[in-house]
Amino acid sequence: MSNTTAQAHQQYAGFKADHVGSFLRPQRIKQARLDCAAGKIDRAELTQIENEEILKLVEQQKQHGVHAITDGELRRAWWHFDFMENLVGVEGFDQQEGYKFNGVETKPHQVRIVGKIDFDETHPHLEHFKFLKVAVGDDPRYTAKMTIPSPNMFMQRKIRCANEIYANDLQGYAEDLGNAYKKAIRAFYEAGCRYLQIDDVYWAFLVSQQRAEEEKQFGVSTQSLAEACVKTLNIALQDKPEDLVIGMHICRGNFVSTWIYDGSYDSIEDYIFQKLDNIDRYFLEYDNERSGGFAPLAKLKGRNAEVVLGLITSKVEALEDKQEIVQRIREAAQYLPLQQLALSPQCGFSSTEEGNKVAYDAQWKKLELINEIVAEVWGQ
Repeated sequence: MSNTTAQAHQQYAGFKADHVGSFLRPQRIKQARLDCAAGKIDRAELTQIENEEILKLVEQQKQHGVHAITDGELRRAWWHFDFMENLVGVEGFDQQEGYKFNGVETKPHQVRIVGKIDFDETHPHLEHFKFLKVAVGDDPRYTAKMTIPSPNMFMQRKIRCANEIYANDLQGYAEDLGNAYKKAIRAFYEAGCRYLQIDDVYWAFLVSQQRAEEEKQFGVSTQSLAEACVKTLNIALQDKPEDLVIGMHICRGNFVSTWIYDGSYDSIEDYIFQKLDNIDRYFLEYDNERSGGFAPLAKLKGRNAEVVLGLITSKVEALEDKQEIVQRIREAAQYLPLQQLALSPQCGFSSTEEGNKVAYDAQWKKLELINEIVAEVWGQ
């Protein structure tokens, strides 16, 4: 169950149309990052360009009826590594090969553990959020939403077992991760954050049968990993402030319109819906058959949490048929009451700086479609 008050939930996340966080990078930012890497501009000049583009993005979101305003992750190269490598005891590096998605490979970047994991109050994303909060302003119609990767993203074997500090201590690893993120969550709260989204693709790893077999080869069960994930998040969210709304996003990978995992929620439904505490909004990918059916949602009946249905894809430009999406929402409502459901894209439009293979304006058309559907279904 969540300790978030009904008043806080309504004030900071009381809308049925939402989005996952990232937006396509404007060409000006892409060029500025290249120029900075080439030494043509310095870091301060790049930051100024990022600031200006984020201010534009904030206004674009408001103009298109978005209530949970993010910075689009415009400062990041990756949705997760940029945050992870700025934790104490972690560093980024380039490895020999990247992640292999469906027919495409990412840049060969990774993070590794180099010491005991902790959170540093000088983490740059705190300043990123402060800038966003000022940009969003005090209009009660809008909430500045921060997105960060889940501590469970450190559970991947190539990260988890690459350093002797934690290689044979899954429970100690889970505790240190949880405590580091507890500090992070408190720091964002003290910076003024009242809507924090935790992005957790590792749950999709656990529902992938192929990946489960890979772990078994090393004598590790997905059950033990799932329990460690629950422990990590529950430590991180333990005693969280009652006026902080927490979202958790689960998808199966999102890189230049491709994916990496498949599998339904059936095998993890008890872990994510019944064993996790203090999750207010579950952002769940449901834009195709790889995600399975809606039956697992019934596990949330009677709990004070919502499921934000990711029925609109961010991977292709074509707009969904409105009535087909309405029908799918009705199907989901057979398992979880309509008042516990909401609607969003299944993922962001640009989980990495490369972005999905869609036109810049397509993301706004998708969000406008979501608003139209929400008006029809929920009258909001």
